[in-house]
Amino acid sequence: MSATNRRIVLVSRPLGEPTVENFRLETVAVPTVGPGQVLIRNHYLSLDPYMRGRMSDAKSYADPQPLGEVMIGGTAGEIVASEHPGFAVGDQVAGYGGWQEYSLISGPGLVMLQKVDTRQVPLSAYLGPVGMPGITAWFGLSKIIEPKPGETVVVSAAAGAVGGVVGQLAKSRGCRAVGIAGGKDKCDYVVRELGFDACVDYKAAADAAALDAMLAAVTPKGIDGYFENVGGMTTDVVLGRMNAFGRIAVCGMIAGYNGEPVPIKNPTVILRSRLKMQGFIVFENPTMVPWAMSELAAQVASGRLKYRETIAQGIENAPTAFLGLLKGKNVGKQLVKLV
Repeated sequence: MSATNRRIVLVSRPLGEPTVENFRLETVAVPTVGPGQVLIRNHYLSLDPYMRGRMSDAKSYADPQPLGEVMIGGTAGEIVASEHPGFAVGDQVAGYGGWQEYSLISGPGLVMLQKVDTRQVPLSAYLGPVGMPGITAWFGLSKIIEPKPGETVVVSAAAGAVGGVVGQLAKSRGCRAVGIAGGKDKCDYVVRELGFDACVDYKAAADAAALDAMLAAVTPKGIDGYFENVGGMTTDVVLGRMNAFGRIAVCGMIAGYNGEPVPIKNPTVILRSRLKMQGFIVFENPTMVPWAMSELAAQVASGRLKYRETIAQGIENAPTAFLGLLKGKNVGKQLVKLV
């Protein structure tokens, strides 16, 4: 085991778009394990859009990321030292160890730490389709959109870690799944590999009218359910295609993560079409997590649920990979490989 631990801390809050200067790479000693604690060698670090919101000190659903401390983030790895009776050296675990190579977990952190079975599901998948992104997709689709066979479900950021799972789960429930993604390559991936019925390339649309025409062509019966990840023009266009009593699960609005306003231009459609529009934070519903993970793990193990990973190598490259994620440079789940 190494005597040093490399980690990334947040040193300043971004004004608008984040930069690598908001972060600092530090080298410190690997912490000593005390009573009730475990030490994990992190193999993978998860990078997710929600982290941009945590970098701000604006009022939100969670406390902001403290300056001068290790950036929050999901991790998966192996326990290398333990003074806790519930965990043994060699256990493979997933939790929230942050942007660092070694994590010392104790107290409340142990509540979020779970042993994982890697015999049929790869360790990295517990940060993607069988982790927070997959559980988010499962909850928003199953509990808010509540799809019925024959309905049309649309998901934005369809080539991402959450969106890709939403569409596949919608298909498994007998729905028509339509994605919205940026670029021909991403749309080809969504349709050919993930099995969506169609995908609209929003980058090929010159304006809202063009995007509306493209979406109308692949949703001839309108839209019954929408999984929202981006906001902005995409939201306005989708709202105009929603059927009466449509359901919208608001997971994220990446178009506004740098502080830009993301108003809805025609909110009267919510009343006119009697829409249900609900935001959600997945881990506020912990009783659903085992149900979600059971289905997701079974589908990954059988090969029915497909996914792709974009992997950066080394903790030092986490900030650059994170900035690329916010610009949509990844396909599927963005990870940093630490081992």
